[in-house]
Amino acid sequence: MGELRLMKGNEVLAEAAVRCGCDGYFGYPITPQSEVMETLMELKPWETTGMVVLQAESEVASINMVYGAAATGKRVMTSSSSPGISLMQEGISYIAGAELPCLIVNVQRGGPGLGTIQPSQADYFQTTKGGGHGDYRLITLAPASVQEMHDFVELAFNLAFKYRNPAMILTDGALGQMMEKVELADQKPRWTREEILAKSGSWATTGRTPDRQRNIVTSLELDSEKMEQNNIRLQAKYQQIEENEVRYEEILCEDAEYLMVAFGTSSRVCQKAQEVLREQGVKVGLLRPITLWPFPSRVIGEKAKSVKGILVVEMSAGQMVEDVKLAVFDACCCVPVAYTGRMGGILPSPGEVVEAFEQKLLKR
Repeated sequence: MGELRLMKGNEVLAEAAVRCGCDGYFGYPITPQSEVMETLMELKPWETTGMVVLQAESEVASINMVYGAAATGKRVMTSSSSPGISLMQEGISYIAGAELPCLIVNVQRGGPGLGTIQPSQADYFQTTKGGGHGDYRLITLAPASVQEMHDFVELAFNLAFKYRNPAMILTDGALGQMMEKVELADQKPRWTREEILAKSGSWATTGRTPDRQRNIVTSLELDSEKMEQNNIRLQAKYQQIEENEVRYEEILCEDAEYLMVAFGTSSRVCQKAQEVLREQGVKVGLLRPITLWPFPSRVIGEKAKSVKGILVVEMSAGQMVEDVKLAVFDACCCVPVAYTGRMGGILPSPGEVVEAFEQKLLKR
């Protein structure tokens, strides 16, 4: 067993980055994720692993630093919160277009606009549908505990490099500030130059050698036919990710007559609501998407064939509910899909979820 500590979600993001051998962090402080950089400054990994930690002059600067560092085959990351992620969207599109692996963490807060510093899940559309321009996708992981905040850092890097694609951890201010017991991974060394050349030498800008042409990293292609072929290749890669990397958790779904679908903090609220409803004799299951993209559409469609109704719970006006409805439609089901949630930085309570379930699905 690894070292056990009581830590905040934001703190563990920083700790996990150092321990998995991250090469560089480029960020800018914004509530409620500022502890990520603060923790990195306290850890001083530049004195131990050699990891670079740099506060940029803005979110725009930090995402472009990530672009440049990722182009060399290094494991690099940034983190921010909703308005800051909005500022990064052009850079994220460039990174996706250039097929650069990196990690972006969004500790969401309420919006739109400057909004509030309280937790939210209203950046679902921005993340899963592409907040920047062009046809691109982000591998998106949604933790529901501080332990998963830790575990998903290395997982996100692994997936990013496996597919040469940016990955995002989409969490929220509640998980960022929450303290839980965490089992920390053992320290791993940063990749050596030889390891980088072996893993990424075919595309990374590591310096031209006599046995190959220069590696050029760019998302620019002025020839429309070539650009279309680039897009076709990207879509084929995204299809491969959809086929291989869907992750989800089922809780008491074996005998379920009804289903709740929720991610992140909302799924924790739903677990308590599920307990209350089952005590009342209502057989309700909970499906928690872990990857928001690729989305577990197929499994939701299959579950829809055997339940009487589905309730989607979100800390937003209802965004993931659209993907759930599409999954049900694609499965040729007519099962009702309802939504409930809170907005503006307010968490729904288990009691509110139970009440919405009874009103919208049980018609009580």
